[in-house]
Order: sequence, then C-alpha cells, then structure tokens
Amino acid sequence: MDFGKVITAMVTPIHPEKDVVCRKRIHRLVNHLIETGSDGLVVSGTTGESPTLSHDEKIKLMTEVVKANDGRAKLIAGTGSNNTAETIAFTKEVADLGGYDAALVVTPYYNKPNQRGIYEHFKAVAENSPLPIMIYNIPGRSVVNIEPETIIALSKLENIVSVKESSGNLENISQIVEETADDFTVYSGDDSLTLPILSVGGRGVVSVLSHVAGNETKEMIEAYENGEVKKAAEIHRRLLPLMRGLFSSPNPAPTKFLLNDRGVDVGHVRLPLVDLDEEQGKKLKAIYEESQKS
Repeated sequence: MDFGKVITAMVTPIHPEKDVVCRKRIHRLVNHLIETGSDGLVVSGTTGESPTLSHDEKIKLMTEVVKANDGRAKLIAGTGSNNTAETIAFTKEVADLGGYDAALVVTPYYNKPNQRGIYEHFKAVAENSPLPIMIYNIPGRSVVNIEPETIIALSKLENIVSVKESSGNLENISQIVEETADDFTVYSGDDSLTLPILSVGGRGVVSVLSHVAGNETKEMIEAYENGEVKKAAEIHRRLLPLMRGLFSSPNPAPTKFLLNDRGVDVGHVRLPLVDLDEEQGKKLKAIYEESQKS
C-alpha cells in the first residue's frame, strides 16, 4: 500500500499551562505539516510521546487529527503495544473513529518475544484488524529485531501491507525489498537512511525531520526518483546535521523546540522527557539556520 513519500511521525501538541492534549494546536500543526510537504501523518507514535498519553488522550488526539486533516493526507494510527489482545482492541476502536488508512503496530517491547511469537502477534492483529497494518520494526526501543525472514513471511498475510524499518540494517532492508511483493511498501524509519533505503527500493520515509524541513525532504526524494542523484545527495548532506540535531536530546524534545521557535506552537514534552535548556536550544537553532542555506 502506498502512503506517499513523506509521512510525518507527528508530535503531540500539549497545552503549556494545562498539560493536556490541545485541540487548537493539533489543527495548526496538521495544517503546517500538510502545507510543508507531508503526504501522510503517523498519529500517536514514538515521536507523538505515546507512552505518556492515556487511552482517552489518544482517542481525543486521533479524533481531532481526522477533523483537521479533512481527507487531505493519509492517516496512520499508532495502535501497537506489547499486549496482543490490547493491541487488537485498540486498533478496532480507532478504526471505528473513521478517517484512518492504516494502523502502525510496533514490535512487542519489554516481554522480548522470539521470532515465532512476533509472527503470531502480528498475525493475530492482522486477522482481527479492520485497518491495514504497517509493521514498525525498531529494535533500539523494543530490544528485539524482527528478522527479515519474519517480515517477509508476514508480508504474505492479506492485511499486512507495509513496514517502517528502523533497524538501521541496510542489508536486511535490501533483503526485505527483494523478497516481498511489489505492493508491499518499505519505509525508512530513520531520516538519515532515507536516501540509502530509496536506493535499494524503499518507498519513502516516516520522518521526524519533515516537521521542520518537509519540503526539502520531499525535494530530495523526488530528485532521486527523477534520476537527479547528485542533487538528492547534496540535499541529504545539507540536511544531515539537522537530522542529527533533532536527536541530540531524546525525541521529540528538539523537534518541539524548533517548532515552537518557528511559531508552530506545540507545547512541551512530558516527563520523563525534558525540554531543551537554553544552551541546547541555541545550538539547535544554529544548526537549523545553517541547513536553510542553499
């Protein structure tokens, strides 16, 4: 399934005084992202601070995003957890909201299943989900990696249509692209690997960078697809320090800082994350400003 080239893993706007998910800020952010190159949005993913959101807050967030989006971009809801039954129930609840094109389901974390357990988890979710499933492989957070053979086997299930690959292993990603059907899409889960993953057959990126450099990210992808490889590489190299800067502190604190600084008010991060201090903010602003020089 094709969700476009640039899918933004959207931050969750928080009211700065009330510490609640903020409806007005959600609408402003969604408009900003669509206007600056996002083809799709992931709602309540890692960058959306999903571990700090209550069930009711996730539903409020997802409901408001649908209203703000008004059918313009593809919407993918983060519904995964390390509890298979809970993942199924929540995915069904989100599907009932309407407006979502797919569910992003993360590798079960903390309980460290083996590959057979991972396969059975995703199989059970896919068989019970009204929404198509995008697998989210992120061993840096879930501890266990979904091996290429497992993803390839899962891709053969009717309702599993895509994977967000954050393993950082280009060899494994190449194998997945080679041994899955053409309509199974592979997205980079790391901005710094978008161009390399495109070169082995990836479709695009689930991006953090696109909050503040969405048009440039799309320009890079389109340049590569149009055969302008040198131009794409130049854009990649120019944006690389900013990609690194956005992870200079735990995600999404740097991204929220830059959005706020640019007038797209999204509030603070929630504990146990903390906002950037003055010196960190100053350094990140300098990196951002340098990235905007052509």
